[in-house]
Amino acid sequence: MPVNEWKSNPTTQTYETKVKNLLKGELKRRGITYAQLAAKLSDIGVQENERNLNNKISRGGFTAAFLVQCLDAIGAQVLRLEDA
Repeated sequence: MPVNEWKSNPTTQTYETKVKNLLKGELKRRGITYAQLAAKLSDIGVQENERNLNNKISRGGFTAAFLVQCLDAIGAQVLRLEDA
């Protein structure tokens, strides 16, 4: 399946929304803004600015590596999938 077909697949869109909500929920629970997340990511060697983070997270189409980098940067050790 070509990439553009995969991205427009309703199942893919459902999971992108789920992962976006997972990350946003973790940030909200910890009271972390995108600016603070950018600083925390920088501390682990990942360069993102607040605007890029806002766009990337709003789209929800980011990599698993980016998700784990964010979770690591904010100190998340447990991720509850049923809350998304």
